[in-house]
Amino acid sequence: MPAEFAFTLNGQATTVRAEPAQSLLEILRDTCGLKATRLGCGLGQCGACTVLVDGEARHACDTSMEAAAGHDITTLEGLGSRADPHPLQAAFVEEQALQCGYCTTGMLMCSAALLRRNPDPSEQEIRQALDGNLCRCGVHNRIVRAVRKAART
Repeated sequence: MPAEFAFTLNGQATTVRAEPAQSLLEILRDTCGLKATRLGCGLGQCGACTVLVDGEARHACDTSMEAAAGHDITTLEGLGSRADPHPLQAAFVEEQALQCGYCTTGMLMCSAALLRRNPDPSEQEIRQALDGNLCRCGVHNRIVRAVRKAART
């Protein structure tokens, strides 16, 4: 039975009507109209759907609305904008860390969570933090450089 769920979305108080088990990803994309968060595997294994929940990286595809209620959710749309990009977004562009772009949202959100808890990560720490995000294009080295660059800004 649908219920109302309140949470903070990109800094704005938000209330949606959804099934308790409905995925946060589905609500973000279909109800809230935020399309940056991608559906990859749908099993929480590829990282394409990563968002920040209270500043921590979480897979939106396997987070229920019931679990998301009451929390602070940040999507890529809330990280930065074209006019005022987050340092990670600017560094990804500068380092050409974007290829097909499918994994980019998850990589950016995992990197943002990493930099929140560790503002000066080593290459090893960056690789470990992004280990759960699949990229088929092979731009991992560029992504690591971009995260290091953003950490220095």
